[in-house]
Amino acid sequence: MGYLAAGIILGPHTPGFVADVVLAQQLAEIGVMLLMFGIGLHFSLDDLLSVRRLVLPGAAIQIAVATALGAAVTSLWGWSLGAGIVFGLTLSVASTVVVIRQLESLGLLQSVNGHIATGWLVVQDIAMVLVLVLLPPLAASLGGSAAGHAAERGIVTTLAITLGQVAIFVALMLVIGRRVFPWFLWQVARTGSRELFTLCVIATAVGIAFGSAELFGVSFALGAFFAGMVMGESELSQRAAEQSLPLRDAFSVLFFVSVGMLFDPLILIRQPLDVLTVVAIIILGNPLAAFLIVLIARYPLNTALTVAASLAQIGEFSFILSGLGLTLGLLPAEGQQLILAGSIISIALNPLVFQAVEPLQAWLRRSPAFARAFESSTDPLAELPLTVDQNLLTRQVVLVGYGRVGSRIGAALKARGVKLVVADENREVVDQLRRQGVAAVFGDASEPVVLVQAHIGRASMLVIAIPDTFHVRRMMETARALNPEIRFVIRSHNEVEAALLRKESPAAVFLGEHELALGMTQHVLAQLSVPGQSDSGAVDLSVAGQPAGAAAASETAVRPSAERSRP
Repeated sequence: MGYLAAGIILGPHTPGFVADVVLAQQLAEIGVMLLMFGIGLHFSLDDLLSVRRLVLPGAAIQIAVATALGAAVTSLWGWSLGAGIVFGLTLSVASTVVVIRQLESLGLLQSVNGHIATGWLVVQDIAMVLVLVLLPPLAASLGGSAAGHAAERGIVTTLAITLGQVAIFVALMLVIGRRVFPWFLWQVARTGSRELFTLCVIATAVGIAFGSAELFGVSFALGAFFAGMVMGESELSQRAAEQSLPLRDAFSVLFFVSVGMLFDPLILIRQPLDVLTVVAIIILGNPLAAFLIVLIARYPLNTALTVAASLAQIGEFSFILSGLGLTLGLLPAEGQQLILAGSIISIALNPLVFQAVEPLQAWLRRSPAFARAFESSTDPLAELPLTVDQNLLTRQVVLVGYGRVGSRIGAALKARGVKLVVADENREVVDQLRRQGVAAVFGDASEPVVLVQAHIGRASMLVIAIPDTFHVRRMMETARALNPEIRFVIRSHNEVEAALLRKESPAAVFLGEHELALGMTQHVLAQLSVPGQSDSGAVDLSVAGQPAGAAAASETAVRPSAERSRP
């Protein structure tokens, strides 16, 4: 918001100093490339595939709904069909940058809800990249001006050539790029030069983006996205992201500043009703469509509200697409102003939308009609099958979360014959586990009905392996009410939270950094054959100056490694 406001102040539509708009837009092109490169670096194909059954059709339907709403409104304004389609598409895609920062601030980015929201955004981004590729050859048929050789060829021929170029580029990047660029990055890292490594990362991002546009007719955005994705295959991807972050942030700032320079604040006075209509489509139409799609797919209410809140704003791709629409003669100048106004207002309101998730969730759950219509109790995956052996539901371990950490815990328990019931919010994961013969129940474990379905009353232990510990206390209260003798094993991410959890309950709380340090220390001591290490295995990793209770990760942190590995 600050960057957009700075752009408005420096722009030609406000009094005072006017910056160089052309130069700002040229620098913003670099910002777009680095922005999409960063998104590609964090793009995980595995995470997307784990939620593909929801996000692929869901994002497609939501984009279609928003496009239809935009086209319907513009038809009332007397715009052409082509202008309405472009306008609707710009209102259908949320800002990945804004959403990721919101999810990070709420600690939801690595949760199942965060993966679904991020996957939804990635599908939106890929769809918009395809729109950027296909719009120029289709411009003439939509009432705009044809680009390049599009006017000399038929639509079918133009589309075939364009899609063929994109397919060749994608194939080269996925087949060759995934092998060549990570190897090249490793060779540069071996030089030990931080400056050379940073230069290599930036040059690769910009070079692939430019080369893709020149050789294959692919947009800068798509080229930079795939550059980041193939770099993400390298073990050095985290370092690449960290090294390129300052430069990426600087040019991203210029991108939002350049967008602000295009905005005319007088649009708020000249066309206030039109601006309100655009804002309503963004913060009501998009979220409502996504909310219903997620609920119909039988995901929890919390997931539906999180995804809906994530889509209640528009950003970078809307700006890029509106600029292309102006260039092709499809979108009128007032359309871009309305899009800019809608984006600025929706981004400002988005934190408030996220804050409304919890109260809205509580209000909806008090409605019996809503509960009967949408609650997951009618979902077959929300109940354990009657064919599950009852012997497996006595003294079992209930594992909440089957992600990167939970799946490793579950695999180890299954290998040792430990009775196990998994509770997870990802339908695909639950379905796959059931196919493998594992007792699994779908739903949010903070809801008592989910733990009841997992037979928590007869369980010996509750293991909470999800990174989002916001609802841990509610899970523990439910489990203790139904089973006073149950034991808890909890994953945590910070010392303060771990200390509070231990104070409230005799739980074994594991901190990632502490467990990593413990494992490395034990290995070092074993390699050095330190006397007494094999006898006790005790390692003191307390940190001077830390408060009592925060220094030790858990009661298990001082046990011998052999004992700690037992189920």
